[in-house]
Amino acid sequence: MDYFHSKQKFNPEKGDVLISEPYLPDPNFERTVVLICEHDENGTFGYVLNKASDATFEEVIDQVSDFKEKLFIGGPVQQDTLHFIHRAPDLMPEGKDVGGGIFWGGDYDKLLSMIDLKQINPRDFRFFLGYSGWAVGQLEEELEAKSWIVCKGISAQRVFDIDESLLWKDVLESLGGKFKMFANYPADPNMN
Repeated sequence: MDYFHSKQKFNPEKGDVLISEPYLPDPNFERTVVLICEHDENGTFGYVLNKASDATFEEVIDQVSDFKEKLFIGGPVQQDTLHFIHRAPDLMPEGKDVGGGIFWGGDYDKLLSMIDLKQINPRDFRFFLGYSGWAVGQLEEELEAKSWIVCKGISAQRVFDIDESLLWKDVLESLGGKFKMFANYPADPNMN
């Protein structure tokens, strides 16, 4: 896994992840890992991978019962919308390939039907309320301000199989060097 920091000119791409700096002051992105699903002339769009909500799928989606999978806060934008990523392109061929074996979206009605018929493995899907978005140039400004570390690519295994509470630390440790030290910073610098 390669990384880029703001000292290097780097254009993030879909499939890359943004890792928040240890003391990023924005509570929406504190110690988060954001999967970039799109980065183009219209801006940047993705999902926070490691911020679980208190709600379950069946509590939010009326058409589904007996599906107690947790929902994640994908970001601060439009938290009244539901989104998903998966590693099941055979079940959801309409999904967009993000890279690393991760696919974004697909046929929503088909998804609900497959959930109802118990045809999906919940471990292959992650559901989000809202998303993270940056206007054109906004993410680049945040990179210049050293708010994010950009990591080239992430695997589906890391996204879906590692407990979300450990993901931020795991990704930083995988980068080695000073980033391994960042992973062990206390959440509150006054506790150091």
